[in-house]
Amino acid sequence: MRFDIITLFPDFFASPLNCSLLGKAIAKEIATVNLVNPRDFTQDKHHKVDDITYGGGVGMLLKPEPIFAAVESLPILPQREVILMTPQGEPLNQPLLKDLATNYQQLILICGHYEGVDERIRQHLVTKEISLGDFVLTCGEIPALTLINGVTRLLPGTVGKVESLKAESFETELLDYPQYTRPAEYRGWEVPEVLRSGNHKLIDQWRREEQIKRTRDRRPDLWDKWQLKINN
Repeated sequence: MRFDIITLFPDFFASPLNCSLLGKAIAKEIATVNLVNPRDFTQDKHHKVDDITYGGGVGMLLKPEPIFAAVESLPILPQREVILMTPQGEPLNQPLLKDLATNYQQLILICGHYEGVDERIRQHLVTKEISLGDFVLTCGEIPALTLINGVTRLLPGTVGKVESLKAESFETELLDYPQYTRPAEYRGWEVPEVLRSGNHKLIDQWRREEQIKRTRDRRPDLWDKWQLKINN
């Protein structure tokens, strides 16, 4: 997987891209990350990438010329998306991450700033808009990094035990079950007896019941989706 990040702040990614599983995946070339600064494609001496909005209003917009030029400087792989990280996009969720990890070779991520981007970038350059949720951040680098992390961990070779990916939250519309490690008792709080029983059938049953209970109590929206799925 190739990630091309269009960002005004390449240094933002320096530490995260070198840490933990993400750093190991990049070192093993399971994923490659290319950072592109739109300022390098400006024509004026001040390297201006933003300007005031037509019609008035508060704040500045990213200009189209540097963004188009930055994206058009990149190689074109057969299966790619040009993604704008924006609160107006479709919500990022596990099925979307799986789709991106499975069906694409190149993801170009445009990180917005200020009041957003010129609408012509949306209409004529971007192929998909993605949002982390119904809130606003100071920059698009944070959601871009989230997307890179979520996609890369699904790529073959990143996570050691593939089985662990199949059992985690959201894979079946249910949240994960409670998990414990040693010691068996801590400050009077004990690990449930069933988990220490060695009876894997009972353990699986307990875990499933806890998933259902936790999802019903914490995420009624997911609970409704799961109910619809099992009843159809």
